[in-house]
Parts: sequence; C-alpha cells; structure tokens
Amino acid sequence: MAEAHAAVAFQFTITPEGVDFRISNEALRAIYYSGVRSWKKRFARFKNHFLTGLYPASPTSWFVVLVAIFAAVFVRVDPSMGMIQLIQDHLGLSNYFSAPTDLYVSVVIFSTVLWIAMVYMLRYMLKLLLCYHGWMYEPHGKISLVSKIWLAMVKIFSGRKPLLYSYQASLPRLPLPTIQGTVKRYLTSVRPLMDDNQFKEMEQLAVDFQENLGPRLQRYLLLKSWWATNYVSDWWEEYVYLRGRYPIMVNSNYYAMDAIFIHPTQSQAARAANVIYSMLLFRRQVAQEQVRPILVSNAVPLCSWQYERMFNTTRIPGVETDSLRHWDDSKHVVVYNRGRYYKLPVYFLGQMIPPCEIQAQLEKILLDKSEPAFGEAHLGAITAGDRVPWAKARQTYFSKGVNKASLDAIEQAAFFVTLDEEEACYDQAMEDLLETAGKTDGIMVDDDNTKVSTFAKSLLHGKAYDRWFDKSFTLIVFKNGRIGLNCEHSWADAPIIGHLWEHTIYYDARNIGYGEDKNTLGEPSLPLPAPLHLKWDISEECNEVIESQLATAKKLSEDVDMQLLAFRHYGKDVCKKCRISPDAWIQMALQVAYYRDQNKFALTYEASMTRLFREGRTETVRSCTMDSCNFVRSLEDPTKTNEERIKLLKQAASSHQSSYRNCMTGTGIDRHLFTLYVVSKYLGEDSKFLGKVLSEPWRLSTSQTPHQQTNLLDLRKNPEYISGGGGFGPVADDGYGVSYIIAGEHAIMFHISSKYSSDRTSSRKFMKNIEKAMLDMRALFDNASKK
Repeated sequence: MAEAHAAVAFQFTITPEGVDFRISNEALRAIYYSGVRSWKKRFARFKNHFLTGLYPASPTSWFVVLVAIFAAVFVRVDPSMGMIQLIQDHLGLSNYFSAPTDLYVSVVIFSTVLWIAMVYMLRYMLKLLLCYHGWMYEPHGKISLVSKIWLAMVKIFSGRKPLLYSYQASLPRLPLPTIQGTVKRYLTSVRPLMDDNQFKEMEQLAVDFQENLGPRLQRYLLLKSWWATNYVSDWWEEYVYLRGRYPIMVNSNYYAMDAIFIHPTQSQAARAANVIYSMLLFRRQVAQEQVRPILVSNAVPLCSWQYERMFNTTRIPGVETDSLRHWDDSKHVVVYNRGRYYKLPVYFLGQMIPPCEIQAQLEKILLDKSEPAFGEAHLGAITAGDRVPWAKARQTYFSKGVNKASLDAIEQAAFFVTLDEEEACYDQAMEDLLETAGKTDGIMVDDDNTKVSTFAKSLLHGKAYDRWFDKSFTLIVFKNGRIGLNCEHSWADAPIIGHLWEHTIYYDARNIGYGEDKNTLGEPSLPLPAPLHLKWDISEECNEVIESQLATAKKLSEDVDMQLLAFRHYGKDVCKKCRISPDAWIQMALQVAYYRDQNKFALTYEASMTRLFREGRTETVRSCTMDSCNFVRSLEDPTKTNEERIKLLKQAASSHQSSYRNCMTGTGIDRHLFTLYVVSKYLGEDSKFLGKVLSEPWRLSTSQTPHQQTNLLDLRKNPEYISGGGGFGPVADDGYGVSYIIAGEHAIMFHISSKYSSDRTSSRKFMKNIEKAMLDMRALFDNASKK
C-alpha cells in the first residue's frame, strides 16, 4: 500500500503527550504545484476564450480606437455626433466625476461600445464572405476576378495570428437544401443502379414524398437549422454512432499506421515514451489553442470543433444509447501490457514528465513479472463486443468499489496505450517504395504484402482484448518499436486524428529525437513511484460476460479479410498530367475494379467533409454515376476507341468533382435525407421513400486519408515521412471497404477490407482488380500520346 501512503499530505498519531502530526513536505509540494498548474490552465482558458470572442479584432484594436477618439476630442472634433455628450448627460457622470474626468469616462464608454460594434461588424462581414463558394467550382489554376477580390477581402477581414477556435463564430451555418433539389439529385444518383421498372417505382415514391409528407418534415428541419448550430451533426453522432448496438470494433473504429520509412528505434519503451510525450505536447497546444487552424488555399478556415474531445474522452456504454464523456484535464495515461493495466502519471510537481522518465516507467512495466488478476487479461474484450451486455455489466460489476476506481482511471486517462507483445513490419516492397515508385514500367507486380496486411489487422482489432475500444484513441506500440492508432469514431472524423498523427511522427523523430543508443535523450532522475498496477475484483459472473464478449469479438475479427496494396507504378503526378483530379481518378478506378469483380455496379460511398461550416462533419459523395458507368462500360467494350474512353473518363471525373464540391458546400444528398428520416420518426410518420433510401446497402465504401494537413513538412522534400495511411472494416457483409492515401507524387496506398464469410468478396482479388484498373487507365493516355 505504498501508493496510498504517498497520497497523503500528513499523518497523525495520538500519544500520551498529545497528538503527534507528521507532515509530508513532498506531498504538500505536489499538491501546491498541482494547484498552480490547474490555475494556470484556467487562466489560459479564460484568456483564449476572451481573445477568441474578439476575433477577428484584438485587444490592441480597442486601444487604437480609444486613442483615435481621444485625439479627435482634444482637437475639438466630435466623431460621436453628440453621443459622448449624451452619455455624459444621461448617465449623470458629472455627479460622480469632476470635469474633465467625466468627459474622459464618456469617451472611454463610447470608444468601447464603438469597438464592440466594429468587432461584430467584422465578424459578420467575414461570415458573409465565407458563405461564398464559387471559387470551388472554378477550373484548377484559373481564378476569376470575382474570386480574387473575394480572397483578398477574406484575408483583410480574417485578422492576424488566429487561435485554434478563433474562426468558429465566423463560420456560416450548414445550409438546408430544398427537398426538390435533394430528391432530384438522389434520383439522378440511383438511375444507373436500377432497371426501368425499379426506377419508375422510386420516382413515384419520390414524387409522393415531395408533395405530401416531405414539406411538413422540411418545416421542422428548417426550424432546427435556425435554432441549432448545425442541423445534422448532433443527430449524426447520436443515431449513426452512439445508438448502434453492434460492436464498435471493426464496424466503427478505424486505424492509422506508422510512417513507412521512419523507424527511429527498435526499443519499444523508448518509442512509446517519445510518442506519448509528443501527443501530450499536442494536447497542451490544443488546450492552449496554439494549434493553427487549417486554412484551405491559405485563407478559408475549416471548423476546429472536433479537436475539443480528442483527449480525456471516452465512450460510455448504455442500454439504449451510448454517450461521450469528456474531462477538462487528465494527468495520466493507462498502459496495457501482457494482460495487465497500469496507471502511468505523466506530470510531476505540475510539470510534464520528460521522455527519459516516461521510458524508465514503461521499462518497469515491461519488466514486471506479476500475473494478471482473475478476469483481467481479457477485460478489454468487454469493449469489443455488443454494447448492451457491456452496458449492463458496467452497471452491475463496475459501479462501485475497486472495479469502479480502476475503470475510472481508464476512462479518465488522456488516452490508452498498448505495449503489444508482437512485432509489426512493412514488407520489403514497401520499404523499397522510395527507390521503386514510378519505375515499374506499367507491369503488374506480385509483391508479398503479408506483413503489412497483418500489421493493419492488428491495428484494426488486435487480439480483441488488448485495446480499449471505447477510448477516443488507443496508441499501439509494437515490440520492435513500430506504432499505430485505433480510433473510436463518434467523437471526430479521420482528418482530426490525421492532424495529431502528423504532429506526433514529426515531433517523435525530428523535434525530440533519440540518442546514439536509440534510447530517449537524457537520464531519469526524478523520484517517481512505480506505475500503479490497477486492481480488479472480477467475479465468475462478470468473467462469463467478458468471455462471451470475447467470443463475439473473435468471431468478428477473424472474419476480416484485409489486404494492403502499395501501388508504386505512378501517383498523382500522372493524374495531374492528364488534367484529372487524383481523387476522381482513383474513384473511377475503383468503379472499374468493382465492375470487373462483381459484373455489376454498386451504390458507392465516398466521405467528404463539410467543415467549411460550423460543427460540420461529413457528407456522402455517391461516386457511382451515369457518367462513371458509361466510362467503365467503354473500357470493357472493344469497339470503343481510346479517344472515346478518355473523353468519357474526363466527363465522369468532372461529374464526380462537381458532386464532391456540392457535398462540401452543403448541397449533398444523404445527410439531408437522413435528418428528414429522423424527423419522421419523431413525428411517428412512416415514409416508404425514406425507408427505402436508408435501407440501401453501401457495398463499396471508400475514403481518402488526408495527408500533409500541417506545414511541418513538405513531403516533396521529405518523402521519407510518407505515412502508410489507415483503414476501416467493411460496411456491408457482402461489400468492400477501401481507404487510400496518395503517398507523395509517385505512389498510392490502398487498404482493402471485406469478410471471409461472404462468398461474393475477396480482398486479394479486388486488390488485383484495382491495380489492373489503375494501369489500364494510364495506358489510355500512353497509347493516345504515341499516336
């Protein structure tokens, strides 16, 4: 019980001579510094909220206005048009102040009111400017005069040195599309997937909805769009993520992989220490709003709302719905190793513990020979299975006593860390990517991808009990020093984690660094207690729930068919030469690959962001269109010429880009229909049209992993920092999940998932189809240039 004694500041004993107090100076110092840190954070939070509330103005601008008004008054010019005198008369300042003090006070009051009015005017002007999206629809590299003037105005009204949340109050609300527009776009999107009879039936349902129930639902939604900050995001978080009763492992959580070429140390403890420290630095920057908001074209801000819950956040299971719980601060992380859970403090006397001290603490955990308590080894599986059993078990077995204390330690941790017992590697072909990318002569290669596919599967689900899937994210550090993340999805989308990951990998290798012995820099010297092994009192009944959850999770994880393709024949360089958007190019290749795989087309999901609006998250780009189908058929039709195919490809890519831009600017399809469906359920109304729309399976679900969101690195100059990307599980039982990352100029990484239990899918076969489609599309332009 040494840790219990260390937690008390003083002890006393009663003796015949009286009460004998023994005060622990070390404990009092710890309490003092903890309080100082807490007050510093409160002050910093107050200061940042104040500065954010003034943006795009600043406190300095108040002083400028004040000096200007005083200067005018002293030269006997009244810039207030009588307002200063009115303030003097109506407030009766002469009763409290002698002349000319009453005049000065009136000037200060008028200047302050004028300044506040200017702040709101600037903010409103910036919001109006940010409502303009015409620049997005202009050809790449060709900016109209209107857009140039608009861009200059945005920069003028944007202020200087913005904090992370400075733009939040200036971002426009997500616009509510018209029912007519949404229904029309929906019918256009499903036309290639339906025969004439099916489409005619859907048209009739759409017309009936548009004329009867739809307008009523729209009125309620219009009211919400006026009242709420964002008419989609809260319902999307609740009904798509938190109300799902299925396992979140594989079905919802996603993963991120280590940089391919950066492997600074083989020491598990050293790599974990540096990465933990890097993440804590980013947490401090987020808390102090020092992270620079992301600006599109270096001018247009994206919403930063999702950063708020990155750390100190946990998903709490419920019987009917889960909830997200966020704490303002946390002074520890929880570490899992060989079936045991440890509470690792990351602050000492109010200061962040340096990496060398964290490494020493982690080495104590790795050297600890103690065995897990009964039920402890597989405890994490309880977060990997169905949500209802976990919710009931949490209430029954983890609501009091030692179990509650230990569970609180996990849930209130800054984040969760797994020191994995296995190694993770990239295959040789991927490690040679820098030398071989763009030099394969267009010939399909049969690279061994066993190691990297195993790496990805481990990050997605591990052993189903060695991750805490409810935490906002779990940092996984493998035995050989490779790293990755498993991320819970409800609190934020992948670009937010991508920002953290870029910062972490950069700071780990280049900013913090390692010594010649590949350990962290410095020598540990702080008198830190050993990490606290969390205690558990798991009953037989509770252990039965854990093992049942593990069985569910094992069945799910073993069914995942994961394959990774390092496409190194070319990258976005070729797409640009062909004057086609790299994302549209890849989406067309996926359409070709799916058609060859299934001999038909499928409803295709591509995630786009709506962060141009306040609290925006995502919208769905429906990549399978009439134009894309025409291109795919032309590629399979031997009677078509290359010129015809290229023309159809460019038309399909243009349609895709237009759809993508519509989604980014708030005129998508699926989020509007989703919210209309939610309103219909609240009103107890059944809509055959909405029911049919929302029951359609996404057999091809895709997403591009964002890269280089920060200005820390230029990948053209530092290609060794190219990430392996990330991925997710299949959305449909008989479908594919495809995530891709454009890895520099000459390579693209694909993460392909499906289920072994489906006889319709094979991730390896689909991987080969993607490679073949990408090569065939390039060949169109190669052959055209030879003529």
